[in-house]
Amino acid sequence: MAALFSEEWMKQYKDAWNNEPEVSGKLAEIGFNSVICYGFKDEEHPRATFVVENGQCVRAGAWSESDPAPNWDMRADLKDWLKWVADGISMMGMGTAFATGKLKFKAGDYKAILKDPRMAGPFIKNFSLMQQLETDELK
Repeated sequence: MAALFSEEWMKQYKDAWNNEPEVSGKLAEIGFNSVICYGFKDEEHPRATFVVENGQCVRAGAWSESDPAPNWDMRADLKDWLKWVADGISMMGMGTAFATGKLKFKAGDYKAILKDPRMAGPFIKNFSLMQQLETDELK
């Protein structure tokens, strides 16, 4: 098993993303390009970076200060990430997580995702990809 957001875990996540047409294919249709970071609310810097070009992840791994500024920087507590990795999350659950502060966006506009159904479906689906990965609970 790989630790959540570790280099190994992120490479597996990249493969799952690129092999899921409901995520990479749908985002390619709208020419989605983005730098997405993941991390923990109590830390200054994200743990991982995920670079998407035309829907496909072209680079995934540990965050570095040399990474480009994120378009999206999602933060949550470890226990919440692990719950979503284990159980997935629905659109309603995501809205609740955002409204209650369990999921924070240090960069990016969560409401923009909701307003564009072409992004909303793949956004929720990408959390189900995390369920496919064997995840170690260690930070």
